[in-house]
Amino acid sequence: MQSDVEKIFCLIFYHPLLILMMWAYWKTIFTPVALPPNEFCLSSDDLEHFESDPSLTNRKEVLTHAAIGLPLLCRTPTGEVRFCDKCKAIKPDRAHHCSVCSACILKMDHHCPWVNNCVGYSNYKFFILFLGYALLYSLYSALTSLQYFISFWSGIGSGNSNMEKLHIVFLFFAGIMFAVSLLSLFSYHCFLVSKNRTTLESFQVPIFHSGPDKNGFNLGLRENFTEVFGSKKKFWFLPIFTSDGDGISYKTRIPTAANSYQAIESSAFSVQHSGPSNHADGLPRSVVCIDDDRNNLLDGQQQWTNDGGESRAGFDNEILDPRRP
Repeated sequence: MQSDVEKIFCLIFYHPLLILMMWAYWKTIFTPVALPPNEFCLSSDDLEHFESDPSLTNRKEVLTHAAIGLPLLCRTPTGEVRFCDKCKAIKPDRAHHCSVCSACILKMDHHCPWVNNCVGYSNYKFFILFLGYALLYSLYSALTSLQYFISFWSGIGSGNSNMEKLHIVFLFFAGIMFAVSLLSLFSYHCFLVSKNRTTLESFQVPIFHSGPDKNGFNLGLRENFTEVFGSKKKFWFLPIFTSDGDGISYKTRIPTAANSYQAIESSAFSVQHSGPSNHADGLPRSVVCIDDDRNNLLDGQQQWTNDGGESRAGFDNEILDPRRP
């Protein structure tokens, strides 16, 4: 760069982007994950009763009793309490068990190997900001080196050697490649925020008393945004925790009459009462549980456990769902 004005202009924009990106990255990595409170853990008496009789009826009775008074909306495909056999605790809504972190994570989105941490309620805002600032940083690097990239190839075409500027070519290509990959990931998570979904919920729809509902937590664009970024506008784009709520209970489009576990007892999901239904072909339908503990992209490597061992004896990987068409 020959112009001092151009140099100052680039420095003014470069350093704030770098600082914000590294700040958000740091917060994403080192923010402790949010865990369910002790109220969701089974008492010693309930745990003893729970483990003494492994039958489905006993499990349901113990978990139903332990869930009374807890703010639970989501349930299993059979209409029971979501329970983690590894943590010995009832799962709050939108919480899932991560086999890497060996814990249930509140509003778990996914376990990210690039930050070596779970992305969930406590650091999801930081993760979104990191993606956004990293995208801007990559685009900035590519655009500011574009003129030198063009000059490099023009020099080669005219027979002039520009090998001393080879690092500019590498910077341009690196910026473009990172920008393309970050753009797709950032756009996807912006979509999830606009719909108030997590990555896990986009693959396995939450189940409420009325059945699966992918828009169960969708409250509209504004409320969905403030649930992640908070209501204080001055902190929206800073890696400071401002997310609304407590990570345990969430506003929902589901009728408020079902905002406790009381409705589960009369739920039409209960297989014990209704049994599988036959359809036009005379065969019962079944729904296959998604194994969230395995990532097909990593050749089946365990990543997280969605159900924390919720499979029932005799059901294996399939659970009959009388409501499934």
